[in-house]
Amino acid sequence: MKNRNIIWLYLFLIVSILDILFTANGEREFRYYSKPLILVMLWLYFFFSSKAFNGTLLRKTISSALIFSWLGDVLLLFPNLFLYGLGAFLMAHICYIIGFKVAQHNPFAIGQVNFIRLFFLNLPIYILAAFTYYLIRGGLGEMQIPVVIYLIVIVMMATTARERFRKTNSGSFWQVMIGAILFLISDAVLAINMFFKSFPESGVIVMGTYITAQLLIVKGILTHSKPS
Repeated sequence: MKNRNIIWLYLFLIVSILDILFTANGEREFRYYSKPLILVMLWLYFFFSSKAFNGTLLRKTISSALIFSWLGDVLLLFPNLFLYGLGAFLMAHICYIIGFKVAQHNPFAIGQVNFIRLFFLNLPIYILAAFTYYLIRGGLGEMQIPVVIYLIVIVMMATTARERFRKTNSGSFWQVMIGAILFLISDAVLAINMFFKSFPESGVIVMGTYITAQLLIVKGILTHSKPS
């Protein structure tokens, strides 16, 4: 079964490489076919590889996050639908937040919280988000409120991933954590390119980090059930 499932992963990697090549060469017309297929292949890989999680909130939330991400990918192919694409990815991050919370040992246990320590542990994430906002704030215009809301939610997604430290096995934690940070970097580069200063390498950087982020998150969630 595992060997059968991995074909979806290979197809995901092939389509991802093609999309990055199309992005690098400015062949936008081909991306209308390649980009929507990326998350379809990853979702199929997750769907068939997560049958041990069948019926669980974890499987439903991660699956929903991938579907909303796919919708965001499609909408962002059309510049005039950017706000709708942003909304789709906002929903994806909310699903990831719930999924990351569920994918912990005793996720809803109430314990003592050291807010000062928590702040410093999350500080690198806050700095990256604040620096991005500092750069793009002048170019946001009427997009400022939606972008700020989105920025807050993606920061919550990244900090929830960090919260899993020692609450799951190390493989699951690091894959999800690195994936969340790469997702944050991908969106930061996209925002800088759109609202601060455009640069030709941005498309490849955005897609490269985004694809790797989604893959690592999925692999990390699948690794959650495995022993340390």
